Amino acid sequence: MPHRQYFHMHLVSDATGETLTTVARAATAYYADYQPIEHVYALVRTTKQLQRAIDEIERQPGIVLYTIADKTLQQELERCCANLSIPTISILDPVITSLAAYLQTESRPHPGGQHTLNAEYFRRMDALNYTLVHDDGLNIEDLNAADVILVGVSRSSKTPTSIYLANKGVKTANIPLVPGIPHPRELEAVTHPLVVGLAASPERISQIRRHRLLTLHETRETAYVDRRAISAELIAAKKLCVRHRWPIIDVTRRSIEETAAAVLNLLAERRSEVVP
Repeated sequence: MPHRQYFHMHLVSDATGETLTTVARAATAYYADYQPIEHVYALVRTTKQLQRAIDEIERQPGIVLYTIADKTLQQELERCCANLSIPTISILDPVITSLAAYLQTESRPHPGGQHTLNAEYFRRMDALNYTLVHDDGLNIEDLNAADVILVGVSRSSKTPTSIYLANKGVKTANIPLVPGIPHPRELEAVTHPLVVGLAASPERISQIRRHRLLTLHETRETAYVDRRAISAELIAAKKLCVRHRWPIIDVTRRSIEETAAAVLNLLAERRSEVVP
C-alpha cells in the first residue's frame, strides 16, 4: 500500500461547519493517496474571529474551503489567502448562483440558516427519540407508529442503520431474529410501517460476531459464530421475509449509508404506491 501524503485543509464556516466538513470529506475521498489534516473554524461571524482563522492558515498553509454569507468577511478571507498564494473555494457559491439564475431572483443569505429550528428539525428529533427506545426489540406495543421496521439476525447492522435513518427523520424500530425465540406477534400485525429484512453472508456475520466476542474477552467456540449455524439463521430469516413479502437487503458489501439509502428508496416507492 502506497505511503499517504498529508496536506493541510482549512474549513471556515459561519455556522456549525457540518455541511462544509461533509462536502470536504466527500471530495477528498477521491484522492486515496492523500490524507487531509483538517482545521475547522466554526461560527466565524466577526472580523476578529476570521483573523484567528487567517493567522492559523498563515502558520500552516493549505487549501481553504469556506461557507460564509457575509460578503465583507468573504472578501477579507479571499484577499488574505491571495496574498499568501493559498487557494480558496466557496463550496456553496456555484449552487447558489445556479439557483439564482433558475429562480430569477437574488439570494438573501442568512448565516447558519440551514440549522434553524424548524419543523424538519423537530421531526428528526422525534424520530431519533422513537428509534432509541425501540432498539433491539424494545417497546413493541407501539410498533405501528414506526415508519420503518428492520428485522434480521444478530450483527446484521440493524441498530446503526436505524440511527442513520432516524437522523433523516424516519422513525425506525428494529427487531432481532433469534434462534429458538419466536418473533413478536406485534410484528406481523403492523399495517403502517415498511418492514425490511437485513441479511449478510454467513462469513461476514461470523466475522463481526467474533470481533464482538473478543471485545468481551470471550474466546469459546459457540453456535453464535459457527457459519453453519449462522447459515441456518439466515435461511429462517429469509423464509420469514418471503412469507410476508418483506423486501430483503444484503448488507454484506454495503456501508451503513448505502443500506439506509436503499431503505429510503423502498420507503419512497411504497409511499408513492399508496398516494391516490
